[in-house]
Amino acid sequence: MSDMILNTQGVTKAYNHGKPNAVTVLQGVDLHVKKGEIVALVAPSGAGKSTLLHIAGLLDSPDAGQVSICGSDMTNLGDRRRTAARRNQIGFIYQFHHLLPEFSAIENIVLPQLANGVAQGAAQARAQKLLEQVGVGARADHRPAALSGGEQQRVAFCRALANEPRLLLADEPTGNLDPGTSEVVFSALMELVRGTGLSAVIATHNLELAARMDRTVRLEQGKIVT
Repeated sequence: MSDMILNTQGVTKAYNHGKPNAVTVLQGVDLHVKKGEIVALVAPSGAGKSTLLHIAGLLDSPDAGQVSICGSDMTNLGDRRRTAARRNQIGFIYQFHHLLPEFSAIENIVLPQLANGVAQGAAQARAQKLLEQVGVGARADHRPAALSGGEQQRVAFCRALANEPRLLLADEPTGNLDPGTSEVVFSALMELVRGTGLSAVIATHNLELAARMDRTVRLEQGKIVT
């Protein structure tokens, strides 16, 4: 069995594809991530890293090329199968936490598990365990508005891992935080990812954070530069 969790080959993407004003963002991107590997994706703003993460996470489709997750070609799946693959195999973290404001921290982590068919008790137990792993277990019953920015983002990390994905995709996960909080939150993320054996692609502008991952790849002019 292959140990490759994410494999993109020749991925291209242009906005207004096929029109005279088309803007090409990705030009034949090959990105390979092995089981348990944490890869830093470094690129200037506007270089296409969010587009690449969306394609890798099956939220968008390439104009050409192939995307495989855990050895299965996902490129031409229908919407229902893509949704199932995202729910079961992929976790997302964004720069802003996007927690549901009317639910508590633990409820934000329980809900995606219930949607995936997990029993209430098991979902509750997993959510509490994840919160404790990132140091916010005592804040489980607080709604997002009662949490600090760093606490909100750590809850978002737990939500991304709620359904035990194989691949984590994070787009500037500490970009909205001050340097001190960013360090605390990033350390919590790395400990969580290492502890679960996940594969991860983490986009960041911070070269110091990138250096703490297993490998850094750069996206320049629509292509991966290692």
